[in-house]
Amino acid sequence: MKAFTLIEMLLAVAICAIVLVAINGVFATAVRLRDKTSEAVEEALPVNRAMDMMVRDLKGTVGPGGYLAGDFRCGAQAMGATMGLSGEAGSAGLDFFTSTGALSDKAPWGDIQEVFYELKAPTERSQSGMDLVRCVNRNLLATTTQTPEIQSLVTNVQTLQFDCYDGQQWRDTWDTSAGDTNLPVAVRIRIQLAAKQGETIANQQPLEMLVPLFTQTLTNLTTTATQ
Repeated sequence: MKAFTLIEMLLAVAICAIVLVAINGVFATAVRLRDKTSEAVEEALPVNRAMDMMVRDLKGTVGPGGYLAGDFRCGAQAMGATMGLSGEAGSAGLDFFTSTGALSDKAPWGDIQEVFYELKAPTERSQSGMDLVRCVNRNLLATTTQTPEIQSLVTNVQTLQFDCYDGQQWRDTWDTSAGDTNLPVAVRIRIQLAAKQGETIANQQPLEMLVPLFTQTLTNLTTTATQ
């Protein structure tokens, strides 16, 4: 029988080693790409959920004038006052009433609720940005200040901005209790996340979403049919 020579064996081992190194490099690149993708998806989940929640709340906005409906305030005074919160004039916040409350047999509240979005100081001192929170008030008939349910949505937020469109221009303030008799045509949301370690804020684009408001004006006028 004819056997392999030593040189042929060494060539075969060298070729196998080259192929294995190439496969290992491709596998390592795929693993790093998977890890980066998973990290990006995990980081985006809270922001996407917060955006979805804001859109749902804004689409259910209830205009002022109803018995259970209150004022729509953006960057105005007395935001969150009914919840004992101190939303100051000009601050980045949005306080309005919406019909997105969950009905339950165990709670006497209806579907109308007051929600207040704002930035709060982080609970962790090492955190670079602030926390985006959603404050909810379900008891709209209370005669005293109610303690809201505070939901933390996104951490490490650098800036939060709400702008209201009046049909001609964008405004950073809106208050139906002080001159603005109607709801804005649309609301623009901008969220700027804090820069990661080794990055600058200039390299990050803010997250932006435009939400049109569809409302129906209700009146106490009724029409009577003529005989």
